[in-house]
Amino acid sequence: MILQILQDALFAAIAAIGFAAISRPPRRAYLYCAIIAAVGHSARFIMMHEEFFSMNIILATFLASFFVGSLAVFLSPLARVPAETCLFPALLPMIPGIYAYKTFGGLAMCIFGNDESAFSHSFYLFAQNGLTCLFILLGMVIGATIPIFIFKKVSFQATR
Repeated sequence: MILQILQDALFAAIAAIGFAAISRPPRRAYLYCAIIAAVGHSARFIMMHEEFFSMNIILATFLASFFVGSLAVFLSPLARVPAETCLFPALLPMIPGIYAYKTFGGLAMCIFGNDESAFSHSFYLFAQNGLTCLFILLGMVIGATIPIFIFKKVSFQATR
C-alpha cells in the first residue's frame, strides 16, 4: 500500500512539474509545485482507498483540493511566488480525464446508435460520467479557492 501511495505521489509530482513548465514560473517554484501535487494527490488517493476512508471521488477531490489550496497559500511565500503559481499546476493531475473521455464516448454512442435501448444505455453513461466529471471539477475549483479567501492576508503576502 505504501508503494502505491508513493507511486501516486511521484506521478502527480512529475505531472505538476510538466504543467508548471507550460507557464514558466521561476525555477524555485517547481519544487513547491511538485510537493503540493504529490501530497494533494496522495491525500485524495488515501481518502478514496477502501482500507482507509472509502470516500466518494467527488468529496475526496474537494477535500484534497482544499488541502492543496491551503498548502499553496502557506508555501508560496517560501517560494516568493503568488499562491496560484503553485496551486494550478498542483491541481491539474487531479482533473478527471477518464470521466471526460467516457462522457464524450457516451455522447458519440448516443449520436451514432440505431437502437432505442442502446441509446438509453449510452445516454445513461453520458449523463453519469458527465455529471461526475462536472462535480469533480466544481469540487476542485471551490476547494482550491476557499483557502485563498480564508487566508487572504497570507495569500497575497507573496505579491507585495
